[in-house]
Amino acid sequence: MATGNHGEALLEARKSKLKPPPMFKVILLNDDFTPMEFVVDVLQTFFSMNREQATQIMLKVHIDGAGVCGVYPSDVATTKVEQVVTFARQHQHPLQCVMEET
Repeated sequence: MATGNHGEALLEARKSKLKPPPMFKVILLNDDFTPMEFVVDVLQTFFSMNREQATQIMLKVHIDGAGVCGVYPSDVATTKVEQVVTFARQHQHPLQCVMEET
């Protein structure tokens, strides 16, 4: 709208400069006690991976000591970590799941 001499106000559209939320990697840590098959099941159940993807991540965890399961906003990452740790404890496995900012 244009301003005139008749008291009209100039309205401008302001673009908000919102940054995307910080993202967090959800990481499984290797241990010597949790069965590989259980880790594959966790990856399929909580991270919606197919068997092949889950097996690849499980092997990365086994060989490298850690593997990234996914990258999520803080609240989603926190929920995934809690779900995995709770599920592991219910099945008496010491599997560790952590998150770190990307």
